[in-house]
Amino acid sequence: MSGSWILLVILLYFGLLLAISLFIGKRHSGNAAFFLGNRQSPWQAVAIGMVGASLSSVTFVSVPGMAGVSGMTYMQMVLGFLSGYAVIAFVLLPVYYKMNLTSIYTYLDERIGKNACKTGAGFFLLSRAILSAVRLYLAVLILQTYVFDAWNVPFIVTAAGVLLMIWIYTHKSGIRTIVWTDLLQTFFLLAALIIVLWQITQRLHLDGQSIITVVKESPHARIFVFDDWHTRQNFFKQFISGMFITIAMTGVDQEMMQKNLSCKNLREAQKNVCTCGLFFLPVNFLFLCTGILLLHYASVHGIALPALNDDILPMLVTQNHFGFSAIIFFIIGIIAVTFASADSALTGLTTSICVDILNISRHPETKARKIRLSVHWIVSLGFIAIMLIFRAINDTSVIDAIYTIASYTYGPLLGLFAFGILFKRRRANDRTVPFICVASPVLCYAVNRILQASTGYQFGYELLILNALLVVVGLLLFSRKTT
Repeated sequence: MSGSWILLVILLYFGLLLAISLFIGKRHSGNAAFFLGNRQSPWQAVAIGMVGASLSSVTFVSVPGMAGVSGMTYMQMVLGFLSGYAVIAFVLLPVYYKMNLTSIYTYLDERIGKNACKTGAGFFLLSRAILSAVRLYLAVLILQTYVFDAWNVPFIVTAAGVLLMIWIYTHKSGIRTIVWTDLLQTFFLLAALIIVLWQITQRLHLDGQSIITVVKESPHARIFVFDDWHTRQNFFKQFISGMFITIAMTGVDQEMMQKNLSCKNLREAQKNVCTCGLFFLPVNFLFLCTGILLLHYASVHGIALPALNDDILPMLVTQNHFGFSAIIFFIIGIIAVTFASADSALTGLTTSICVDILNISRHPETKARKIRLSVHWIVSLGFIAIMLIFRAINDTSVIDAIYTIASYTYGPLLGLFAFGILFKRRRANDRTVPFICVASPVLCYAVNRILQASTGYQFGYELLILNALLVVVGLLLFSRKTT
């Protein structure tokens, strides 16, 4: 498939998103629509859209590749995700709705103080800017490698073009538009997965029973690891880490919770979160099965696989091993998850900066809207800068890099909310909060290095839990009892 056809697919898809944006923007274009969608979002649309935004291009490309490295052990973490979504639905959402929040970090202001609010918002901005830019980087890199390199287009031009398209269809109505565009993007993501999986089985001449046999008998089919405490694939490490990663990267993340806060009421938001969590189990299982079938296909046909696992699916699809339809839907899937993860990130970051850092509610609506549009531009430029940095230094699997970064930057956020909710009879010293939250990741990094050197023990994603625990302990040490 030529680059011209791929570019045409991208433009047609963008045109569809732009049409949705223009339709919604005619009636809803103020700050209330941008931040919370006027609190009129149908929970079903939010739930399905969150699946696409949460999966992202990282899942679409990296999870199938993970099958060759760690088998299907990623499912242990997915099971932990379900527990994390339950905590979000029945512990965090009631707090957020009771306080009628626009930014969830306003809770930290009420519970601890101004410094806690700004520190929480700061760690969110750092975490989400890096993670979303990395996710976007992976998708842009695929487009660059298989389309724009042939035309000698620089990477920075490709990245800027993608960001510009996302900015255009989100700048007016923000979350109001994203709820509906993410719904569309999730549909295309799942359609791409099913088409690619179907084409693989057709090329291998497999029926339903044969597919089960190939997956079951694969050396990569192992799901549970109970016998090795040193490996990062140990069940308890993966399950507990998955639960806390979900709480941190969704429950105390403004980008993800902003969609939930746009629902009409608490009950609908809870139904949305629970439905989204249940979707993850079959979808991730299908991604991992796709990875095993890709490895089986390469083995049967004697195909040399690329060194980086993230390149397995893109290479086999774009080399036309699975036909024209697989290429079309693969490109659409990449575009869909790219836009789905990046558009909500731009909106969430813009909201947090405007509400938590700049406090634009004290300005008239016209001035507040101008500030919001300026911040939206600045965040977009920041994404481009981070992608260029990551392109220069990345030497590991993208999905692993994302969760490793999250263990350090989301830990303080999780610790702040945990202290606020679990220790209601204690008041932390607000002035010490920034120092505690900065010291904790540094201490975690030192502990991880020392343990690995002295005992061989390697922290997995459970580093997030240690990080949050250190923040809670630090806040307790500098707190006083209140009535």
